[in-house]
Amino acid sequence: MTASYDQDRFPGPDPYAPLADVPAFELTSTDIVDGERLDDKLAGDDATSPQLAWSGFPEGTKTFAVTCFDPDAPTASGFWHWSAFNIPADVTELPSGAGSKEDLGVGATTLTGSSGIKGYYGANPPEGHGPHRYLYAVHAVDTELPVDEIANPTQLGFNLNFHALGRAIVWGWYEN
Repeated sequence: MTASYDQDRFPGPDPYAPLADVPAFELTSTDIVDGERLDDKLAGDDATSPQLAWSGFPEGTKTFAVTCFDPDAPTASGFWHWSAFNIPADVTELPSGAGSKEDLGVGATTLTGSSGIKGYYGANPPEGHGPHRYLYAVHAVDTELPVDEIANPTQLGFNLNFHALGRAIVWGWYEN
């Protein structure tokens, strides 16, 4: 089955296609309409991270991770806009703006993304490059991940491939 965000109008691949196939669960946002253009408040240097709420995740979930990835960036590796992990299993919602707090306000570990910012960096594709997808994912994880062994979003993604029990994605696009 093709993911809803895997469309011909975007140049990048489905970044989740080569990863372990895990069950989906529910992810909603009051700030994102799935598949639609992102609001300007979620874009640019002064962006606010979106509200995210999740439910129906697999039994055995010990922690969550949240990521935002742009697979359409003009690089061979996409662009990480946000990644945080070891969100406690009893946390099932992040309010708008949580990405500006180093621990998301819940004791999580936030990593430095591709922008060099430790926290949420808004949608900001190069002017004239066309629309880019922003995939906001919540990953249900079977363990607390080792903070001292995960220095960047790529290493987090590698660990999630082996420890994710489920994944939920909401996405939008943006163009400058």
